[in-house]
Amino acid sequence: MSKLTVYDMQGAAVGDMSIGEELLVADKGGQAVHDAVVGARNAARRGTASTLEKGAVAGSNRKPWRQKGTGRARAGYRQSPVWRGGGVAFGPRPRSYAVKVNKKVSRLAFRRAFSEKVRAGALRVLDDLSLPEAKTRLFAGLLASLEIERPVLVVVDRLEPNVALAARNLPGVDLVRAADVNTAQLLRFPSVLLTRAGLQAVLDRLSKAGGGAE
Repeated sequence: MSKLTVYDMQGAAVGDMSIGEELLVADKGGQAVHDAVVGARNAARRGTASTLEKGAVAGSNRKPWRQKGTGRARAGYRQSPVWRGGGVAFGPRPRSYAVKVNKKVSRLAFRRAFSEKVRAGALRVLDDLSLPEAKTRLFAGLLASLEIERPVLVVVDRLEPNVALAARNLPGVDLVRAADVNTAQLLRFPSVLLTRAGLQAVLDRLSKAGGGAE
């Protein structure tokens, strides 16, 4: 069983939370993490790059010059990919880069990524996160009180308007709900700050269906 110290917004320890070893995994899931991250990155690609093939370039079918007798290379049409202004040979076309990642693979990847953060001591737990005003300096002061350096992933159970507005202008800070956090985010950020309720929501995800959501 792993124990995490819970801090208040001034950086003082106010308790602890336990994470059962049955929710963590260390001996498998490496390939699942790779597959989940590749799937997430591919899904983020827009796939809108488009080029004109020779059949789509405007122009006639008239030969630029006769076939023989000019001393120049044979040419059949001005839309040829070898000509400037012609079509593109084997260029990109609009497509989807999405790949299917099974639910069990996604769940195992999330467990493995979360387990690595626990074992590395990269998780900090905050008793509660609320701000009286939507001021960036207040959120920056909170991170300073907890001695957390950016970049940092902040996981909450629900998004408070003041907190969301205060955090969005800080570079290297990503605020996300516990229900939405994914494997790629856990890997991208070296430090993770969770509220007590946010951590409990993540643990609930891990305990459901043998490992939680992706």
